[in-house]
Amino acid sequence: MKQKSFRFIAADILYIAMMVVPFVAAIILKVLTTPPSDGVSITGARIFFTIPMPIQDLIVTEAQINSLCVMIALFGLCLFLTHGLRTRDISVRQHLAEWIVEKVDKLVSDSMGKYFMSFAPFIIAILALSAFSSFSCLLGLFPPTSDINIVAGWAILVFILITYNKLKCGPLHYLKGFAEPVAFLAPINFISEFATPISMAFRHYGNVLSGSVISVLIATALQGLSNLLLGWLPGFFGEFPFLQIGLPAVLSIYFDVFSGGLQAFIFAMLTMMYVSDGFPMEEYFARKAAKENKKSAKQKTEVI
Repeated sequence: MKQKSFRFIAADILYIAMMVVPFVAAIILKVLTTPPSDGVSITGARIFFTIPMPIQDLIVTEAQINSLCVMIALFGLCLFLTHGLRTRDISVRQHLAEWIVEKVDKLVSDSMGKYFMSFAPFIIAILALSAFSSFSCLLGLFPPTSDINIVAGWAILVFILITYNKLKCGPLHYLKGFAEPVAFLAPINFISEFATPISMAFRHYGNVLSGSVISVLIATALQGLSNLLLGWLPGFFGEFPFLQIGLPAVLSIYFDVFSGGLQAFIFAMLTMMYVSDGFPMEEYFARKAAKENKKSAKQKTEVI
């Protein structure tokens, strides 16, 4: 029992370390590699190094490293919440894990229908990855959602899922969908099809990046205004940016927490909407029933 208890505690410590250590390492990396700068500095993700590749070199950026840190931390969080699951004397963490699963299952069921319940793990994964990527800026890190390459990768993955579900009735049925409701709208429908991942990526990326830029600009403006109005004070009091106290924190709560969480939720909702709406459910089940009837009739013929 003691040995089991020790292993349980050791596993918990390992899972907590998986949640904390990646962000600590990312902060240390940022401090050690960020060059000193004066005034406002609004840049994209810094490039750490480049790996030579046959077709195109692989560029490793700050956004990729921070995104990897978020994924490791989320993996550790999942292991921590599901560690020691029991049927009796349920712990607080198990209550939390079950509550998350129930809410996500209900969200997917209400938005997509019972047929798509298997999408629940993917939806909570993309929702958590997006939200915590945006929240990472609260630690002073570059949020991966402020990099169009990261968000575009998610959008392309969603586009593949949309196309896969549309093709479940065959390529011909998929191509015929471009001519609906009338044939001359096919070019517009074709453009609309490939505009879906582009709009999803730029909507998410633009909202998160704009919030970060506005926060930096306001904080810098308040610092300059503080020096202008209170610079006459002697010593430390003249240099301290008193006007930066309070307002940047309030703006951070809105742009980084509320807006970041909202954009993550919107991205997940659009994913569910596009996938479920693109799936031709009636035609799919009609074809499936026809195939089963044909197979059944063939078996009866062979028996006779």
